[in-house]
Amino acid sequence: MDLIQNIYREVVEGNQKAVKEAVQAALDANFGADVILSDGLIAAMGEVGSLFEQGEYFVPEMLVSAKSMQEGLNLLRPFLVAQGIEPIGKVVIGTVKGDLHDIGKNLVSMMLEGAGFEVVDLGTDTSPEKFIDAINQHQPQLIGMSAMLTTTMPNMRHVITALESAGMRQRVKVMIGGAPVTETFANQIDADGYAPDASRAVALAKSLL
Repeated sequence: MDLIQNIYREVVEGNQKAVKEAVQAALDANFGADVILSDGLIAAMGEVGSLFEQGEYFVPEMLVSAKSMQEGLNLLRPFLVAQGIEPIGKVVIGTVKGDLHDIGKNLVSMMLEGAGFEVVDLGTDTSPEKFIDAINQHQPQLIGMSAMLTTTMPNMRHVITALESAGMRQRVKVMIGGAPVTETFANQIDADGYAPDASRAVALAKSLL
């Protein structure tokens, strides 16, 4: 079987060890890191996203595939840097202040990485100041905020207010998500977009670029 197709299949099936072995085999066969990334890892995560939207995959399957993709990506990173391969965009992401839930945010981070973005993950309980500092340091085009509790959702508005106060609102697009979050809420706080799941977060991020 073609080595790239093998990577693709193992990512879709979520076989972490097999993905590492398949990526290494492709590198050993002198495939370009950019080809392995785009035709193997990114294409596979696109398929995983499609399977999720069709109701054939659920969050656990997506997580397993995303973790497998990351195993391959970790191997590729030095080669991508050496080849001068630029990410398609940079995203700073975090769960907002007061909220310690991270499964959804982690899945979005991995799906974005799998789509070719560079992701700066600030973790959970992320204050507006931490978002501001990260934007100054990393110069992203996008920030992503997650909240799993209705009580922490208002902290998304506080981050946007902090961006405005710092004169940074025009520098970044803001996307939000999480179980209680809605399109209506996104409009109310002047976010640039809302995604109900990790697969659509990738499509949203691409469209906001």
